[in-house]
Amino acid sequence: MDKKKKRRYLRAVILVILFGAIVFTIYSTFTKEKVEVLQEGDMAPDFELVDMNGHTHRLSDYKGQGVFLNFWGTWCKPCEREFPVINNYYKAYQNDGVQVLAINIAESNFTVQKYVDNKGLTFPVLIDKTKSVMSAYNINPLPTTFLINPEGEIEKIITGEMTDEMILNHMKQIMPKDI
Repeated sequence: MDKKKKRRYLRAVILVILFGAIVFTIYSTFTKEKVEVLQEGDMAPDFELVDMNGHTHRLSDYKGQGVFLNFWGTWCKPCEREFPVINNYYKAYQNDGVQVLAINIAESNFTVQKYVDNKGLTFPVLIDKTKSVMSAYNINPLPTTFLINPEGEIEKIITGEMTDEMILNHMKQIMPKDI
């Protein structure tokens, strides 16, 4: 009889766990926020974030310029390999209407500032502390880059690491035509 009680108790525990998992799955399915997936040709969602120097940046402030919008993390090895190339082309094309905004996903100011200083980055680095911009742009995985044309439309979405040649071509792609 002792074995029957143990077996019955074990079965009851398993059923309760399974029932809980089913309830949780149903609940999370119906309460999940519906975030629209951005596509090429869509208007880029506006946002406002502060850079490492305390300056506020709004995407809408860059209308008329091409924006190379890069989402990254200090732990991301592909991001680390891309940044020297992005920085070099930023220096070359910033006066031609191509801007780079690098958005770090919710790391501390200290960690990001140390990284920026070590890498010698010259473009604006912003921190999305609340992950609101990450959610608006449906970021997954890192790095993810959005090419935004001078009219504010998404020209291209790139996930993963880019080569030197790809970065150059993408910056030329979003360069304003009248410059």
